[in-house]
Amino acid sequence: MKPPPAHRPWKRAAAWLVFLGPLFYATYGLANWWATTRAQVPSMAFEWERQLPFWAWTIFPYWTINVFYALSLFLARSRHTLDRHALRLVSATLIACTCFVIWPLHFSFGQPAVEGAPAFLFNALRGFDQPYNQAPSLHIALAVILWDWYRQFLRAAWARLVLHVWAFAICASVLTTWQHHFIDIPTGALLGLFCVWLWPLERTVSMPRAWRCTRDAQRWKLAGFYAVGAALFLAVAVQLGGVALWLAWPSASLALVALNYVGFGARGFQMDGQGRMGWAARWLLAPYRIGAAVNAWLWTRKLPAFVEVVPGLLLGRQPTRAEWMAAGRPRLVSLCAELQMPAGVPHARCVPMLDLTVPPTVRLQRAAAVIEGQRRNADGAAVWVCCALGFSRSAAAVIAWLGRYGAMGGLAQAEDAVRLARPQVVLRPAWRTSLAPLGTAASGALPHD
Repeated sequence: MKPPPAHRPWKRAAAWLVFLGPLFYATYGLANWWATTRAQVPSMAFEWERQLPFWAWTIFPYWTINVFYALSLFLARSRHTLDRHALRLVSATLIACTCFVIWPLHFSFGQPAVEGAPAFLFNALRGFDQPYNQAPSLHIALAVILWDWYRQFLRAAWARLVLHVWAFAICASVLTTWQHHFIDIPTGALLGLFCVWLWPLERTVSMPRAWRCTRDAQRWKLAGFYAVGAALFLAVAVQLGGVALWLAWPSASLALVALNYVGFGARGFQMDGQGRMGWAARWLLAPYRIGAAVNAWLWTRKLPAFVEVVPGLLLGRQPTRAEWMAAGRPRLVSLCAELQMPAGVPHARCVPMLDLTVPPTVRLQRAAAVIEGQRRNADGAAVWVCCALGFSRSAAAVIAWLGRYGAMGGLAQAEDAVRLARPQVVLRPAWRTSLAPLGTAASGALPHD
């Protein structure tokens, strides 16, 4: 018999709404008041924005976000998803209002007079919303969060299309009601993506709980490298302005990668067990991911996509779908945290590890066990173990498998076999230290990581 359906947490949803409403008006109002006390509040607008039309009727889709905001809490099917969704809304509000206080901006165009039905909504809006609180647009951030929330309930194509049109109308209305300048939109979207990334709805560890500040000197070194890159991109964006402001996106991306190396670890890339990255992480990290893909291509463009270490076990870079098909559709095992598996590849598995760092022994044990599981279920197909380049993470995983499950005499012989097949392999002494316990470990049950 099927278990009875769980009751929706109505009371908890009502409690969250009672908390969120005053929180929004208190923090948003405080930021507005703070801006009015400043002698000068700058504005950031492009000249072309003066050509944007003022459409008074778009105040209606603008206001609908209030209804969908309140309703969203009562659609939660479990306390877990309700709390994660509410924490997204709290985080967006607090982060946005903190930005409004630290870096206040004002809307520099005066709105024309409005008559008829839209006038009531404009007057209500002006009752608490002054022409401040601009970047990042909290309206846009909330629209991103609500779009991600509502799409989980919709399966029909027409319903999803309606949701997409509604979200677009919400985002466009901040311009056509002359409430925000353009710069507020991408910064608001970035904030919304960050909150979705911070509090995943899936039953996985949230990012705040995933934080473990590392003592690994190599990870701190790499984090510093990415932090400097983030600072340089941001400095150029601010200095040049205009189109160069888009460089704030790679700046944010590299800053997040730096945080992953310092504390979030591979979890910060939100790669699932099949090698697919969460949509928010894909967009937040897109500039970095593009750079990582280009770097991988530059290093491996003149090398074969894979080599065969032992019969049925391939080692190489992360393949494209075409390379995977050309190889005979092998089962894939990825050790890559930053690059996704090609779409549409069945039975793929991923044990994500940070690039250029040495994982603990238990992680290599896990990788070896996944490789063994893929080989047992391969039905005659080969198993392709890969990472960005196929030089370190995947090579170490293959050595771990050879030492634990293969017919090698030990880890030294396993490493020799891997190097013979792929001479470009790079394994620092720290890798051997992490691999060493696997040379004598029994092939029984493995600890969970």
